[in-house]
Amino acid sequence: MTTTASRPSTPDRGPRRTAPAPSFAHLIRLSDDTGLFEHARHAIVRREHGYCTDDVARGLVVASREPEPTEEVLRLAERYLTFLTHAQDHGGAFHNRLGHDRRWTDEPGLGDWWGRALWGLGTAAARSPASWIREEALVAFSRGAARRSPAPHAMAFAGLGAVEVLRRHPTHTASATLLADAAAAVGRPGSDPRWPWPQQGLSYASAALAEVVIAASQLRHDGPPLDDGLRMLAWLRDIQLRDGHLSVVPAGGWRRGAARLPHDQQPIEVAAFADACATAATVTGDPGWEAGVRQAVGWFLGDNDVGMRMWDPSTGGGYDGLTPHGPNLNQGAESTLALISTLQHARRWS
Repeated sequence: MTTTASRPSTPDRGPRRTAPAPSFAHLIRLSDDTGLFEHARHAIVRREHGYCTDDVARGLVVASREPEPTEEVLRLAERYLTFLTHAQDHGGAFHNRLGHDRRWTDEPGLGDWWGRALWGLGTAAARSPASWIREEALVAFSRGAARRSPAPHAMAFAGLGAVEVLRRHPTHTASATLLADAAAAVGRPGSDPRWPWPQQGLSYASAALAEVVIAASQLRHDGPPLDDGLRMLAWLRDIQLRDGHLSVVPAGGWRRGAARLPHDQQPIEVAAFADACATAATVTGDPGWEAGVRQAVGWFLGDNDVGMRMWDPSTGGGYDGLTPHGPNLNQGAESTLALISTLQHARRWS
């Protein structure tokens, strides 16, 4: 989680602007020769909090998604890949937290960071223009793909990495098996239209669970029905729209039958929704899902509950959360990566 920061003295309201191109300026600012620092106070790196595999993996995803990366972005991808291969043990699990002193503070495990590491490695293996990055990423992905996590979110993130690999290597058996297991871990939607979600609560990056089911329905001949994933995503979209703009489930989550709080909203939720809508639009050709991508972009530009933009044009950083009083002005890795990821989709659907 992020720390609080001072609020803006003058709310940034006014007319909506065209989505900017994704900027890697703040991501470069947050990175050094080891990896990607997790936290910042406003735009200044907080080195004392060190690095985490979670964020480095997400960094590798967005760097690998760039269709024509600059030399600086390509170097970021290589650096993030090096971090992930160092974090991985011989059995395919990953450390998550590395101190600024370059010492791991935890043991290798199979939590969300394992899933996100596979997502990053799979994306690099499929999309990087550099052959040496693709080859090494595939080796590390294949090692990690032999493992399984008991956590549905971790499995969903890993499954999204498997999706990337299968699109480039359709016969990659370990990816196909992992994707099937990821969709099974998410589960089937329920029959109650008021709560069709497979779990009894929404926590974080919820749309990723729907996305992996949608992708598995297309890439596995014995995968789940496409309607399962689309029904999950449609319900998630409907409950997160307020007066035409996106109002995502807050960091505290939402349990079935409980009151839903409006804040604090996290950029990761918006980015996951953009990813899932982009996948649904590609799979179905339904322009309604393109609108979901535009709503996610709009949330960052100020089309949200408080009418304030969620990024800093002067730094390229994303703000860490939307509170009742406006944005948390800290610009950490997670929020900046969520901004970049969402703006990457805007190239096609803004």
